[in-house]
Amino acid sequence: MPEETYGHINSAFCDGMATTVTAAHHFIWRHLYASIQAAQTPTSKLRFVTPEKESSMSTLWQEEQFKQICSRESLTEKAADIEKTIVVKEHERKRYDFDPTMFYENRFWNRRPDGIVINKYHRTLNILEFKRSSDRNKDFLRVKEDEANEQHGSIIEALRAAAPDWTFEQINFVAGRRGAVAEDDFYDKFEKLNVQAGKRDEILLAHVQRICEAYDTVMRSYY
Repeated sequence: MPEETYGHINSAFCDGMATTVTAAHHFIWRHLYASIQAAQTPTSKLRFVTPEKESSMSTLWQEEQFKQICSRESLTEKAADIEKTIVVKEHERKRYDFDPTMFYENRFWNRRPDGIVINKYHRTLNILEFKRSSDRNKDFLRVKEDEANEQHGSIIEALRAAAPDWTFEQINFVAGRRGAVAEDDFYDKFEKLNVQAGKRDEILLAHVQRICEAYDTVMRSYY
């Protein structure tokens, strides 16, 4: 993408804007995550286990509730085989100081989903991921859904192999950088996450407002 287009400066691939763009991502997502958690139905058994910030898989599996799903050793074994089938990108080689003996395990345990929701009674775990995208293309939702699923595909696959008596699903929220959202898609996911019906409109409205505020902040920061 040509430098200094709106698309470029709104992405973390622009070195000069990376910190601001990353902060905008968290500004939007943490608010949506907290809103979903606060609007749970009275009978919901979901537990939102990453309320303040995302955590690496390694950090999560230090907690007892995750150890009850499967052991770290079992998950490491399944994950390493899956990670070996995923292309190693150049920035990953630099980040993890590529070593074939440990690289794949390290890459897996350093993966950081945006959010995790657990229902220990029904033995379900949802990985939540938030993506911002250029909203000029009508197909932006499908493109970002595919990207998010690919990003955490190894986590879902490894968990299913290590803990077959649990159900694992990834739920992605995708928003255009200028406020575009697919309402039906959001409402379907609100329902999956037990958000009270009467609060869904309010949450979506606040979410769009947050996106616009973040976009304005990024533009001001650039100029």
